[in-house]
Amino acid sequence: MTPESGKIPYLPEPIAGIERIALNLWWRWDRRARLLLRNIDPTIWSATRHNPVAMLRKVDPNRLAHLSRDKEYLADYRVVVEEMDKALDPTRGWYPERFPELGDATVAYFCAEFGLHNSIPIYSGGLGILAGDHCKSASDLAVPLIGVGLLYSKGYFDQQVDLEGWQGDSDEVFDPRIMPLVRLRGPDDSPTITVLETGGRPVHIGAWQLNVGRVKLYLLDTNLPENDPADRELTYQLYGGGQEYRLKQEWILGVGGVRVLRALGIAPGAWHANEGHATFMMVERLREHIADGMSFEDAVTTVRAHSIFTTHTPVPAGHDIFYKDLIESVCDGYHDELGLDMDSFLALGRHPDMNHGSFHMTAAAIRLARYVNGVAKLHREVTRDLWAGLWPGHEQDELPIEGVTNGVHAGSWLSHFLMMLLDEVYGEFWENDPPEGDAWDRLLELDDQRLWETHSMLKRVLLDFCREQARQRWKTSWKDTVHLVGAGTMLGPEPLTIGFARRFATYKRASLLFRDEGRLRRLLTDPHRPVQLIFAGKAHPADDAGKAVLQRVWKASREAQFEGRIAFVEDYDVHVAHRLVQGVDLWMNLPRVPMEACGTSGMKAALNFVPQLSTLDGWWAEGFNGENGWAIPKHDGDGEDLDAADHEALFTLLEREVVPAYYTRDERNLPPAWIAMMKQAAIVAGKAFTAGRMVKDYTEKFYVPALRGIAEGDDPPTDEAIASLRKASAKQV
Repeated sequence: MTPESGKIPYLPEPIAGIERIALNLWWRWDRRARLLLRNIDPTIWSATRHNPVAMLRKVDPNRLAHLSRDKEYLADYRVVVEEMDKALDPTRGWYPERFPELGDATVAYFCAEFGLHNSIPIYSGGLGILAGDHCKSASDLAVPLIGVGLLYSKGYFDQQVDLEGWQGDSDEVFDPRIMPLVRLRGPDDSPTITVLETGGRPVHIGAWQLNVGRVKLYLLDTNLPENDPADRELTYQLYGGGQEYRLKQEWILGVGGVRVLRALGIAPGAWHANEGHATFMMVERLREHIADGMSFEDAVTTVRAHSIFTTHTPVPAGHDIFYKDLIESVCDGYHDELGLDMDSFLALGRHPDMNHGSFHMTAAAIRLARYVNGVAKLHREVTRDLWAGLWPGHEQDELPIEGVTNGVHAGSWLSHFLMMLLDEVYGEFWENDPPEGDAWDRLLELDDQRLWETHSMLKRVLLDFCREQARQRWKTSWKDTVHLVGAGTMLGPEPLTIGFARRFATYKRASLLFRDEGRLRRLLTDPHRPVQLIFAGKAHPADDAGKAVLQRVWKASREAQFEGRIAFVEDYDVHVAHRLVQGVDLWMNLPRVPMEACGTSGMKAALNFVPQLSTLDGWWAEGFNGENGWAIPKHDGDGEDLDAADHEALFTLLEREVVPAYYTRDERNLPPAWIAMMKQAAIVAGKAFTAGRMVKDYTEKFYVPALRGIAEGDDPPTDEAIASLRKASAKQV
């Protein structure tokens, strides 16, 4: 396959390599590369929200010609090109040094969404951001990973909140010409890479390549002229449409993704399904082995030996279930190719406790993966409890479900200004060889005043950003001044500023603060120790309960009783998230225990020296040490009783500990106790909650054994569904 040219219009020969830099997201986490791109035209850089491809299409050619003759710029350019060559060398790095015997054996990483940069809006939230950070760290470590996802040409959705505070969901159409994408083409120069039968007709599948450092990400696309108009829409919207639309998307991702890799000549040795949306990737590999003459049972054993499955949520809505008639319609007799009747095929995805004649994607993934994990230590135990029925007769602590706690990519999330501050401790450009373990304790050496000044500057950047966002919305869409009041234009740099930016699902409890509005008002408007809140986040388009929570927060941001101390920032994305996690004083997370699988936003804030206040759920259950933030203690009960208890504990902490710590100042007007907590937040996050640590865990625990073909340990689940499935397949294969 040959890539279609991703040429950027006119670049003078002395700086022609800028195209290669702009078309690889490696620039996003390399300080020198970011500055090189920014310095082309800082104004356009800001206006395009740090999108180098869009900037290069807008910049004045005379500016580029000038830079090609600027000796200082050319010197910086040569340094960046040299650094990029080193960073993309597949023979250098942790993985080839640690596992030289594995050569170029490849890991395929399938996920329904990837959050890599705000200019590529093919993600909805935490799952996608985690997948993006996973790819970036795999590149840093030279892990031979390739990604497979879908290119959603209308993104997730663009959030617009009306005058009643109700979230509207409009398309977020993007232009591939201003994205670092390269169209792949077949030998006949056709955009079709493979064809998949679904819904009674063939669907042509194309693919785009996105370079993430050393990692290549292949994004599948059905918006091709060869397809029926209805099929062209199958890759329009992330998590859009109804059940049939979603099943077809997951069929394209899993089955189509495997076939695209085969067409590209890629033969992975390990296959990682990041959440149940990618389960059909395992099923398609079953079909391949059976087509090669393998028995069904041997095919299951072989697929399992090389498969990893990560589950990300205990929330039922996060696990897809498709009923028999829909499977029959969409999958077009696919079960015949496995030598199974439809009931036996459905048994692959039978839930151990709910026999309702449907295909449960997570249940099938657990059956077909040798390596299964939750995304935090607590989530591992929750997952074992949820799926104990797949291993009848076994104690919960014996179940082969591991825990690999998520992490975040430090190079992408840590503020540029904090990186420069850390140069004083670790040396210039320390992030290229980041500290590990106890080396993070050296953050205690940072001068308190320098740290506080840097944080205060980042806080002002956040507040300026909120005002600029409001100005842009006022110019393009807002028609009523009430919007300006609650968009952050009235916030000031001095008050304690708390950030809450999450998906607006009910269990995340964004409205917990509002159970007692009088108490909240007194907290926010205290004349001597005021507090201000910044909210951001989207509710799923189909989640009216989540939209109602968002509406409550939005209305509060416009209420005079709170004196402009509450802001809601619309259209939460990666660009907004960077400003928030770097600029607030305190990160707040209030999930109902144990519904939060991990919650990586608090890790991003912590890396930026921002303490967290949270319930003891997800990563905070293992990350809280009493010195890096505050924890709402566990309470018995559920529903309203639990919410009431957590609300009381939250306000007690805020009133008695958090606010006093922030406002207790020394002779330099510094809050020494707060700064000590800031340092501890960053130390704990750096030691244990980076994506580098996470990817090393996946590699050592799962990828390397899968690449070596190791399948020792527990047998596959042997419940009645699998037993009957094997009997049926033995007769038919």
